[in-house]
Amino acid sequence: MTTPPTVLFVCVHNAGRSQMAAGYLAALAGDRVTVLSAGSEPKDQINPVAVAAMAEEGIDIAQNIPKILTTEAVQESDVVITMGCGDTCPFFPGKRYEDWALDDPAGQGIEAVRPIRDEIKRRIQCLLAEILPAHP
Repeated sequence: MTTPPTVLFVCVHNAGRSQMAAGYLAALAGDRVTVLSAGSEPKDQINPVAVAAMAEEGIDIAQNIPKILTTEAVQESDVVITMGCGDTCPFFPGKRYEDWALDDPAGQGIEAVRPIRDEIKRRIQCLLAEILPAHP
């Protein structure tokens, strides 16, 4: 059996976009993917509007805690997806990097966060189709 790929989601505060992306990937891939998320300047807690938006989708991210980005997290990842963290992410040759240009949900109401959430879900579904082998 092959080791599942590891995907790391990184944004500045690890309180909104990266947490929603990690929540979707964990929910949609289960144990077929190892999911990590981190931030270059993590907040004390997850954005409550992001939590509410994900709850609408039946995904609970309320107990997640923002984490600081470490070199080790990048090294152990096969795919690193950044969301507005610029040059703060360490770069290692041989890793797959993507930068997802998404609005920051910080300080926004649920009506503004839903389209961000929905775009994250669409991108996660595309990512899954690319990194997981098709079932026979």
